[in-house]
Amino acid sequence: MPATTKSALIDVTVKELAKLEKLLGEVDPAQAMIKDADDTSIKDVVAHRAHWIALFLGWYADGQAGKEVHFPAPGYKWNDLKRYNADLRARQSDLDWPAAVALLHRNAKALLSFMQERSDAALYGGPMQGARNTWTPGRWAEAAGPSHYRSATKYLRQRLKAM
Repeated sequence: MPATTKSALIDVTVKELAKLEKLLGEVDPAQAMIKDADDTSIKDVVAHRAHWIALFLGWYADGQAGKEVHFPAPGYKWNDLKRYNADLRARQSDLDWPAAVALLHRNAKALLSFMQERSDAALYGGPMQGARNTWTPGRWAEAAGPSHYRSATKYLRQRLKAM
């Protein structure tokens, strides 16, 4: 069930990030770089989650500035996500494990600050500007943060168990 208040959003964000952080500490840097059957590594998943936080923050800023919001990014549509994510992995291929973790930490901190700096009304009072749907900024933030942290935690657990 998605959060509907600022405090609930912050609580779920902190909770899900803590679970992910615990697992990040268990990952050996060499393990983080091993690709799975889908050509994706633990490092790729962590860097991907960090990137999507930055995407959300950019979407929000563009909407607030009255600019066109490109979902998920210029040149891509939602039905292009598989291609977008493959292109993202290629763009992030030079990242090593420490850099991916640092990027996640930096962007997770920015996301939490975003949440803390806004009121309940700003987060849940209406649709996010420029989004062209009914999702509130809080719902978008949850999708970019705790929902992604949860899926990354699940992926890391499965990969670590398989190793």
